[in-house]
Amino acid sequence: MAVIKSLKKFLEERKVKFEAKRHKEVYTAQEIAAATHTPGDSMAKVVVAKAKEGFFLAVLPASFRVDLKQLKSAVGSAGSISIATEKEFKALFPDCEVGAMPPFGSLYNLPVIADKSLAEDEVIAFNAGSHTDIIRMKFADYKSVEKPRIAPFAFNPDIK
Repeated sequence: MAVIKSLKKFLEERKVKFEAKRHKEVYTAQEIAAATHTPGDSMAKVVVAKAKEGFFLAVLPASFRVDLKQLKSAVGSAGSISIATEKEFKALFPDCEVGAMPPFGSLYNLPVIADKSLAEDEVIAFNAGSHTDIIRMKFADYKSVEKPRIAPFAFNPDIK
């Protein structure tokens, strides 16, 4: 599967410069970062989370992990927050391979929250709907087009 058509069209219609790149088939964000020579802090991974209010996308660096307590605070949910299972979110992204969805919730009518650490990167890379394709683009363009809420909710487990 190449870069999903809806994503490519979405970016082209907004005149966003991006680079689409193929890589060997890998599944985790850290593996993709290694396969594409992308620093783990610049490789954005998408975690589907669920709250009382519904599903949403949490976007964070590949080398980071979600702090559910901080995420709940950042989202302002009245109930509990949890990470959705593939079975729960698979149908939300019909044009993507499971687990390879891009960080554009607006394509799927889902809100997006991005960890503030991503805003420190000039360029980010992310899955483009398959386990063999990524897109690289300026974070400023991503922020301008997607308009994610930006808040601290992730941590790097390698930093004590």
